[in-house]
Amino acid sequence: MSQVLVIESSARTQGSVSRQLTGEFISHWQAAHPADTVTVRDLARDPVPHLDATLLGGWMTPADQQSEAEQAALARSNLLTDELLAADVLVLAAPMYNFGIPSTLKAWLDHVLRAGVTFKYSETGPQGLLSGKRAIVLTARGGIYAGGSMDHQEPYLRQALAFIGIHDVRFVHAEGLNLGAEFLERGVAGAKAQLTELV
Repeated sequence: MSQVLVIESSARTQGSVSRQLTGEFISHWQAAHPADTVTVRDLARDPVPHLDATLLGGWMTPADQQSEAEQAALARSNLLTDELLAADVLVLAAPMYNFGIPSTLKAWLDHVLRAGVTFKYSETGPQGLLSGKRAIVLTARGGIYAGGSMDHQEPYLRQALAFIGIHDVRFVHAEGLNLGAEFLERGVAGAKAQLTELV
């Protein structure tokens, strides 16, 4: 039995293509793997605060010297990190905002990329601690960016995930969504077809 963690990051709770893709993924996955557990964390409905001095204090201040705010920030980071540690499969839903990922997804990453927990520093440099996990990234893009210089999603997410030891990463891009009805239909259909193959 596997644990699947789905991270939703679209600011839109209605009419979101990335949410359509996660819904499709979950449906296919549960049909193919009925014993698995799927956990969904929705960063629009339950936002994660951006990295600030309080969270840094929670990480770096000795427990007996932490303020209540630092303790609460550390507890939240621990919860998010524990969800990731427990997952065998990580699914990131990432609409493209201004050529990159939503700031809510960046905030989540800032909570879970943690020295000594999800990666460590060694004599040969950083070493990821989450080997053996796989990740699937579902993107939704108004234009067509895959493989181009304006795609700052895929390179960044590949690097961030590799940094914590997740190297088995598959991207499913729904592109051209704002280029007209034909592109929209083709982009969504193509992404859903890839999802079926992945599951």
